[in-house]
Amino acid sequence: MVDESGLALIKEAARREGRPESEYFREAFHLAALRTQRWDEDWDIPRLDFGHPVTPEEVHQAASEAMADTE
Repeated sequence: MVDESGLALIKEAARREGRPESEYFREAFHLAALRTQRWDEDWDIPRLDFGHPVTPEEVHQAASEAMADTE
């Protein structure tokens, strides 16, 4: 049921991090289960309008300022 190379990676990570292999499989199963969820209602996600397309530089600047405010 599991690709041998993937299993080897899990075994290595478990050894390196001192966690049981089963924790990785539980986590993977949980993530797979979450991906299958569906909602009947629409999400109320606000749409932000800045009056122009936001550039990567503006995003970087806003993130930098927000990080500076938390320090």
